[in-house]
Amino acid sequence: MNTQELAVIPDQALVPANPSELLRIAVTQGADIDKLEKLMELQLRWERNEAHKAYTAAINAFKANPPEISKNKEVKFGQTAYKHATLDHVCDAITAGLSKHGISHRWKVEQDKEWIKVTCILTHVAGHSEETMLQGASDNSGSKNPIQAIGSTVTYLQRYTLLAATGLAAANGDNDGGSPKMDDISERLEFIANCNSVSELQSVFASAYKDAKALNDQAAMKRLVEAKDKRKRELQ
Repeated sequence: MNTQELAVIPDQALVPANPSELLRIAVTQGADIDKLEKLMELQLRWERNEAHKAYTAAINAFKANPPEISKNKEVKFGQTAYKHATLDHVCDAITAGLSKHGISHRWKVEQDKEWIKVTCILTHVAGHSEETMLQGASDNSGSKNPIQAIGSTVTYLQRYTLLAATGLAAANGDNDGGSPKMDDISERLEFIANCNSVSELQSVFASAYKDAKALNDQAAMKRLVEAKDKRKRELQ
């Protein structure tokens, strides 16, 4: 049903394009409930479409001049060391950039027996939202207690969902179908290649593989397994 069928206005040559104006006119003319409901549905669809267009324009403007995310923290265990961008560092840079374009972010965290799911939600002031979700198992590496293991995974997934949602994962881990790739795969492979014992190899590999699995980076997981098997043969 088109707008002319929804609101017949004989004393006006042109029907207003804005559904809210059609609704206002229909009310003043005493339109029946059925017609008003259809006009309200039309208005809601129009508002959702306008909000989506506003969000798209805002996120494109953000991506046209994105903030630079540097790796500000070095992680060391045994002879292994690598750098990554901490959650607060990522948030500070991205939040400032998003707010300039009327976009805010929040996270939704869910957990079942096996997986922790983190969803990053970007919302524009006009009302439209977009969601990006990643999942991973609890990070039981080191001497973490159960709560710390969950917190470690949540923090990790928050960082990467925010990067992926804003399209900045390519600078800190490539985006492949909405899932970021392991940004430090070359460093991890080098660490594996330089392990001096099987026990150290197992520890380094386990940590790297868990990170790759959390990102669902199949290519990285395959390369890590191949590097681990190769180094294990060399040590034996």
